[in-house]
Amino acid sequence: MCGVVGYVGQQQVLPLLLEGLRRLEYRGYDSSGVAIQRGSKPQLAVFKRQGKLENLVATLPAKVRATCGIGHTRWATHGEPNDVNAHPHTDAAAQIAVVHNGIVENASELRARLQAKGIEFQSETDTEVLAHLVAEQQTLLPEIDLTTAVRLSLKQVVGAYGILVMDEREPQTLVAARLGSPLLLGVGDKELFAASDLGALVRHTQQVVYLEEGDIATLTPKGYVITTMDAQIRQALPVTVAEDAESFDKNGFAHFTLKEIHEQVDVLQRVLGGRLDERFATARLDGLNLSAKDRLGVRRIKILGCGSAFIAASIGARTIERLARIPCDAEPAAEFRYRNPIIEEDTLYFAVSQSGETFDTLAAVQEVQRKGGTVLGIVNNVGSSIARACDGGLYLHAGAEIAVVSTKTFTATLAAFCLIGLYFARGRDLSHSEGIAVVQALQLLPKQVTQLLEQAPGYATVAKQVARFDHAYFVGRNEGYYLAMEGSLKLKEISYIHAEAYAASELKHGPLALVSETTPTIALVPEDDLVAKNLSTIAEVKARKGQVWVVGQGAVPSDNAQMQVMSAHPITTPILMALPLQLLAYYVALERGCDVDQPRNLAKSVTVE
Repeated sequence: MCGVVGYVGQQQVLPLLLEGLRRLEYRGYDSSGVAIQRGSKPQLAVFKRQGKLENLVATLPAKVRATCGIGHTRWATHGEPNDVNAHPHTDAAAQIAVVHNGIVENASELRARLQAKGIEFQSETDTEVLAHLVAEQQTLLPEIDLTTAVRLSLKQVVGAYGILVMDEREPQTLVAARLGSPLLLGVGDKELFAASDLGALVRHTQQVVYLEEGDIATLTPKGYVITTMDAQIRQALPVTVAEDAESFDKNGFAHFTLKEIHEQVDVLQRVLGGRLDERFATARLDGLNLSAKDRLGVRRIKILGCGSAFIAASIGARTIERLARIPCDAEPAAEFRYRNPIIEEDTLYFAVSQSGETFDTLAAVQEVQRKGGTVLGIVNNVGSSIARACDGGLYLHAGAEIAVVSTKTFTATLAAFCLIGLYFARGRDLSHSEGIAVVQALQLLPKQVTQLLEQAPGYATVAKQVARFDHAYFVGRNEGYYLAMEGSLKLKEISYIHAEAYAASELKHGPLALVSETTPTIALVPEDDLVAKNLSTIAEVKARKGQVWVVGQGAVPSDNAQMQVMSAHPITTPILMALPLQLLAYYVALERGCDVDQPRNLAKSVTVE
């Protein structure tokens, strides 16, 4: 959840580190810091501050000559946010500096052992343990280099890490290591970058090396060497990434959130592009690596994800089941692996993750595979840990999503599940004419989303009214219930309004007790067989003086539907109804003066448990 960045080469390092840290701000953080090697006989200099990056910048010297350094944005896990607990952390002699993304689970045990040897700790963090461990190895074995000291230290560690280490006694050298936390190298001309996120280095190079689990990389201006925990060299050539620097800019929009909402037209075109087969009324999904026989052998589908990915998975499960008539359900990935799940040979698993680095989802993938199951990924970030771990899958190609809240990747995931549902359905019982109807509905999506985005001023008007409240209900039925979950999540994430989602049928079984003039309801009413029942629920709320705003389709009377969505195929309706919920949350957050892109206490990429 934190961010790390490092550089070694010929350029002045401080501007590069600060730029990289700014690119990592979206991940969420509460403090930041840098360590650099400066002077003709390089000495370590560490600068770190609690709060926003500007606080750090204000403490930096006006002129610093240094060409090697590491930086960090911290999201607190061990110890409160303050200057002392901020990264980087050093050993007792202040010769070794470490930045760390992840958690050292046995930090207390290691700290106690080191303290018994007389080591004094300055912070409450688990990361400081790593600096002292490296120094200890160099004391025990004075002849070893920094890479070996890091390797021996990490063999004592239980947990997850993406770390960068430097030692003033080895100028122009960085050591990077990863286990369970993303880390990649950027290769330039006589220079190397390291970062936890592509956005921190894509402005300078598009040649990238993804570190594998257990990799340790030694970086100098001459190049990089990657070794395993057993000190075996692993050959890894750079790959060219498609992302460019513009993907990480606002491009004239006030916020990344608004930019990414508006990018959904292009995103849907990319998700669907080349994957719809009109001749056979199906989807082309070669990346799933499934033969026709494999598809027929699937008797159940299970989808795993966290947060908005889990909600998208829940809607996706309904989509697949509706189209292909295969039993399908979704489960939070973090809960799945702790209940000793039964893995059956004829069950196919999907793992959903925007970042491709969500720790709980990656661990669930590994649990399924350990028991012999097949897992396919639905991931946005190419080359991410989950994408590489899965047995096949589908890339979303949504581009960089910088805002903490998921918008374009949520709708892209829903579109991906439409493709998957069609893919399985046409291999079973869905007729050609029914398949063509789905294909045409998907082809129409970009135009319909464009029309909905043109209605944004109307959503802003509703938002002014909703922003007055501190509590809200979201209700819906079938897929509408899961959309209510997503709408509730979006509102609470960025506007800090306490919002709850319920199946509309459950409202009278308890939650109705809280409906009043101060607890409004946002109702999801698609044009389906349950319109009358949804309208009855709305009437019940109004009878108790509860204010109601409706996201509805054509069958909903106009006096109820303040956020109108055009009629559409049932398969694509959830995608269209998600748009007003995203815009509503955005405008409510603006109305309440909230930090839309970086809401408090949240991080974009959850790489720890």
